[in-house]
Amino acid sequence: MKGARSTALALLVALIAFTALTASCSGGTTGVPADHLIPLGTWGGEGGGLIVGDTSMHLHVGCTYGDVSGRVPVDAEGRFDVAGSYMLRAYPITVGPTVPARFTGHIDGDRITITATVDDTVTHQTVVRGPVQLTLGEDPKLGPCPICRRPTVRAIRRPASWRWVAAGR
Repeated sequence: MKGARSTALALLVALIAFTALTASCSGGTTGVPADHLIPLGTWGGEGGGLIVGDTSMHLHVGCTYGDVSGRVPVDAEGRFDVAGSYMLRAYPITVGPTVPARFTGHIDGDRITITATVDDTVTHQTVVRGPVQLTLGEDPKLGPCPICRRPTVRAIRRPASWRWVAAGR
């Protein structure tokens, strides 16, 4: 009986060790969000900024910007590749139109690397913006070019002191 328990315990320890070893060697997906979506918030870094909201993603690389509709999914390795649109001539005066683009990159925890590959249908060439490396919660550093601020209103609260008054009263 004692020998069976020792063997079972040894197998359990070996299984735990094997699981820990394979988890540490599997490419490390610990930096991938549990919901497999790029986290909401403002991401910043040198030469770039990213605003991720409930319904869209907005990227600035230098004085240019692009948009993706919807939340951006990432795979088990933290990679993403989505279609969107891009404005190559955005500052100091926006000169359109927006053109098709692909946004590719990798997320690892609170850091993201992103590149926009733009199909400039105006000049008939491919333009690459990035890669830029950004950190969640950091301010974008874009030099003279401002980043768009697109606040997302989640709930509107009114102070108790506000009173709604019907017309004519």
